[in-house]
Amino acid sequence: MKPAIVSPVMRSIEVADTGRSVRFYRDTLGFEVREQPGAIEAVYGPAQVQFLPQGSTPESAILFFQTADVAAMHAAILARGGTPSGLDKVNWIKMRMFEIRDPDGHTLWFGESYDQPCVPAPSPLLLKALPELPFDDVGAAVAYYRDVLGFRINYQQSDLGVMDRDKVTLLLIARTERHTGMGSAYIYIEDADTLHAELLAKGANLQDEPISHPWGLRDFHLFDLEGNRVGFGQPFE
Repeated sequence: MKPAIVSPVMRSIEVADTGRSVRFYRDTLGFEVREQPGAIEAVYGPAQVQFLPQGSTPESAILFFQTADVAAMHAAILARGGTPSGLDKVNWIKMRMFEIRDPDGHTLWFGESYDQPCVPAPSPLLLKALPELPFDDVGAAVAYYRDVLGFRINYQQSDLGVMDRDKVTLLLIARTERHTGMGSAYIYIEDADTLHAELLAKGANLQDEPISHPWGLRDFHLFDLEGNRVGFGQPFE
């Protein structure tokens, strides 16, 4: 049984040679490799690393993977022919860690707390959220989310619109005595600047420009045609 990675990681990194990166993450680090529409990603438990074509100015990334057994992870990588650094205690964060570089020079840290034991998370019970946004005119809302915000109609009736875009589903519901006032939703996205430019060009009621926050999100917000607030946030490290 291979050692577990216990904390979620979702990063996109630039690579010069996708095949070379696939071989390293699969054969040396023990990741599974999956092909997604338009992208290839390496997956190890809750960790996902997506490979992107290298730009004209390559960006170096630093990724941290928290493990349940850092010594076992170190030994497994050595056994597969990897060249990790030695195991060291980093006192200020109370972790035992090692480093390895991938073929593009990205820095990968693997660590385990020696102050608080790592306990693998239980199997998930919550799988997906479907926010409900109330409207006086559901038909007009469905058209707005389709034509301005880029959603696809999954299902529609007089008091309900089920709207999909990529992996996100929103429910547009009729405003009633039990569903009064305004709703809101916050959606995690891949690229805040690209989506902001798209929605601006379509005439969406944007409230701000994309802003990067110290807590690791770059986001912006809009109000839909009846005042529901929708935020879009791009995680970064």
